[in-house]
Amino acid sequence: MGLNIFTWWNGATVGTLAGLRGKTKVGTDDDGNVYWQGGKDTAGRPRRWVIYAGSNDASRVPPEWFSWLHHQIDDVPDRALPPVRQWQQPPLANMTGTPLAYRPPGTLEKGGERVRATGDYEAWSPDA
Repeated sequence: MGLNIFTWWNGATVGTLAGLRGKTKVGTDDDGNVYWQGGKDTAGRPRRWVIYAGSNDASRVPPEWFSWLHHQIDDVPDRALPPVRQWQQPPLANMTGTPLAYRPPGTLEKGGERVRATGDYEAWSPDA
């Protein structure tokens, strides 16, 4: 909590936490992010937000909570959505900028050599 007095990128600042007075905590996801609701937005809907557990990265919000935050569902995910099916995989965080980022063949990190075109397509022409 020491850095949170001055920084916003490592979670909620003291000012943000003070602003939670009178608001309702509605849930927590598996990563420890906490979801809040209170007051009204400019459209008259309940205002909703997330306080991240750790760094502030929107890709760390699971899809079900994203739906709640953006008013795609009215109630919290545990009550509004069907149970997770056994074939569903957990969401992945955005790996851009990390060693685990997707790098297709032809990128500089993969040697910079693209596979040559095989001629199995015909380029579009406006006169065709």
